[in-house]
Amino acid sequence: MALEDYKGVYIFAQQVDNKISPIALELLGKARDLADDLDDKTVTAILPGYQVGGLVDELAAYGADRVIVIDDPELKDYRTEPYAHAIASVINEYKPEILLIGATAIGRDLGPRVSARVHTGLTADCTKLDIGDFPLIAIPGQEQKHKQLLMTRPAFGGNTIATIACPDFRPQMATVRPGVMQKKDPDRSRKAEVINYNPGFVPNNCYTEIEKIVKEVSQVADIQAAKILVSGGRGVGSPENFKLLDDLADAIGGTVSCSRAVVDAGWKPKDLQVGQTGKTVRPHVYFAIGISGAIQHVAGMEESDIIIAINKDENAPIFDVADYGVVGDLNKIVPLLTKKIREAKAAKANA
Repeated sequence: MALEDYKGVYIFAQQVDNKISPIALELLGKARDLADDLDDKTVTAILPGYQVGGLVDELAAYGADRVIVIDDPELKDYRTEPYAHAIASVINEYKPEILLIGATAIGRDLGPRVSARVHTGLTADCTKLDIGDFPLIAIPGQEQKHKQLLMTRPAFGGNTIATIACPDFRPQMATVRPGVMQKKDPDRSRKAEVINYNPGFVPNNCYTEIEKIVKEVSQVADIQAAKILVSGGRGVGSPENFKLLDDLADAIGGTVSCSRAVVDAGWKPKDLQVGQTGKTVRPHVYFAIGISGAIQHVAGMEESDIIIAINKDENAPIFDVADYGVVGDLNKIVPLLTKKIREAKAAKANA
C-alpha cells in the first residue's frame, strides 16, 4: 500500500428516502476542518442511492467540493452487501486519505464491512477528530508520523478516553456519533463537481431481499433537537420523582432527558438517554439533576452552551464541567426553581 497515493477527505453522505441525513451535513463540517489542516483540501461526499442526483446541491452548500454519485436501483433502500460493495469500490478507485461515516444504525453496519474489504482500520463512535502527530509524544527509536488522523473516543465502558490512529493503512476510517460535530452555515451559491460512478452490481446470495418496510412513529421527543434539556440521573431517586423534572421542563419550555443509569433501571426509554451509549446533545441550556458526571455521560453533553448541575455531593465530577452548580437536595431545589420560573413568567405576562 503506497500511502502517498491516498489523498483528500471523504464522507459517506447517508440519505434515507432521498433526504440527506443530518449526520452527513455534520460530517461535511468536520471534513472541511480536517482538509484545511492537510495538503489536499478537497472534501468529497460519496452519495449512494437511487435517483439521488437532486441532493448534490445540498451537499455542496454544506461544504462538499466534489460529490461521487452512485445511482442504481440496487441502492434504493439500504442493504449491507450492495452498499458495502459501492463504497469499497469508490475507495479502491479514488483512494481517499480519510473516510468519515456517521455512527447511525446504517453507518455502524456499513463501516466495519467496508474497512474489512479494503484492509484498513476503523475507529468507532468518535467524539473528537484532529490532525496531528502519532505517537502523540515522540518515542526514542520509533518514527513519529505527521499529519495523521487522531481519533478520540471513550473506551473501557466510558471510564477513560482513548486517542487512536491508523498510521500504516489507508484510508483512515472513523464513525462519528450524530450531534458531536457541528454543521457549517450553508452557502447556497457553492457548486460541487459531480462524478457519476458505477461500481457494477452482481447480486449474489448475500443480497438480502426487502419484503416490507414498516416505519414506526416515535412518541418520544427528539432530545437532539431540544434547546433546553432537563436531564435526570440515578440521584432523582425513582421514576415517580421525575415528575419534578417534568414540571421544571414544562415551566422553562424544555425537554426531559436522562442518564444511562435511569434507562438501565427502566425508568425512562433509551431514546431519552444522553451519553456515549445514548445520544450526543448540544442544547443552549443543560440541567444535570442528580447526575454524578461519569465520563460516558459527559461525552454526550459537554458541548452544551450552559450546563447547570444540581447534586447533593459537592465532589461529584459533574461540577467540573458545569457553568453553574448547586449543592443540595434536588427535592427542595427543583420545585423552588420551578416556582420562581413560573412566577417570573407570570409577572412578565402581566407587565
